[in-house]
Amino acid sequence: MHPATTPAAVADLAAHLSGEPAIGLDTEFLRERTYYAQLCLLQIAWAGGAACVDPLAVTDLGALQAPLCASATVKVLHASRQDLEVLLAAVGPVRPLFDTQLAAALAGEPAQIGYAELVRRLLGQTLAKAHTRTDWSRRPLSAEQIEYALDDVRYLLALKNALEERLDRLGRLPWLAEELTELEDPAALSVDPEQAWRRLRGLGGLDPGRQRLLRLLAAWRERRALARNRPRGWILDDALLREMVLRVPRTPQALGALEGMPPALLERSGSELLECVHAADIPEPAPPVTRPPPDPNLNVLLKKLASIQRSTAEELGLSPEVLATRRDLEQLAAGRQDAQVLIGWRRAVLGERLLAAL
Repeated sequence: MHPATTPAAVADLAAHLSGEPAIGLDTEFLRERTYYAQLCLLQIAWAGGAACVDPLAVTDLGALQAPLCASATVKVLHASRQDLEVLLAAVGPVRPLFDTQLAAALAGEPAQIGYAELVRRLLGQTLAKAHTRTDWSRRPLSAEQIEYALDDVRYLLALKNALEERLDRLGRLPWLAEELTELEDPAALSVDPEQAWRRLRGLGGLDPGRQRLLRLLAAWRERRALARNRPRGWILDDALLREMVLRVPRTPQALGALEGMPPALLERSGSELLECVHAADIPEPAPPVTRPPPDPNLNVLLKKLASIQRSTAEELGLSPEVLATRRDLEQLAAGRQDAQVLIGWRRAVLGERLLAAL
């Protein structure tokens, strides 16, 4: 089956999809050299068949906006977040949703189960793996590549039906509805530069000045990556950003002496990076980086909370991480009341138990 490669073919497909109660969606994209993903192939399935659209041949997918964004049509995807990001730029917010990976986790399957494994477990079908490393930006695509891509949507509607039946029996469809409501928010698909620092790991226990510097540098990098449509690591890689936060270089010489500092970055953006350092208003000399010693009482409490998490998950037949992450438990043990485990259905099945143990 050849992909739709003309505006007329895409318009015909859109008309064919009109009124469908549910359609399956998947995308193939590249992101290695850009901040925004490049959509290379769009696969769509409906009750009577499946088809591909070639966004490299038809760059304006506006004709598909009506069926892909129609409120009366459920869009079924697997592990949908990145697909939704790509589709948001191409056609707008895609909703309402059914995410088969989310649904499977709530039905007792592994939390991050892959599409092929879920198809095998629930439908008894084995999918080919021959084109898992395909460069989907290259043309022409072979017939085998097209068939492989279509397999990624052919079984989505059947998975939806099977998972809905199981969740209905378990009384967990309201749980899924909560999860999907959050996923359907377009604001959740973009990164606020002011919150970009939260992506970085291994920088706990910073003094207030270094915390300000971390936020300033991460926001600067995110804005620059957005403006230039380049991966954030190409602008300033994580290791170098950490070095800046820890060492607090205040002069061009100190900045250039940092391990891994590219001369081109120093020449092009050194003054802006130093502006971030100065804006952080860190006392000179900068205070030493110290990490507080482990709190034995906190560790005991975390083990207690984790034990309750595991026993509750076992009762429900769920993977423990579906109920709460390690971070959730750490936040709760630290006294925070905004942890995910204290919201919605998770509070009812686990959060109240955890609160009672504090």
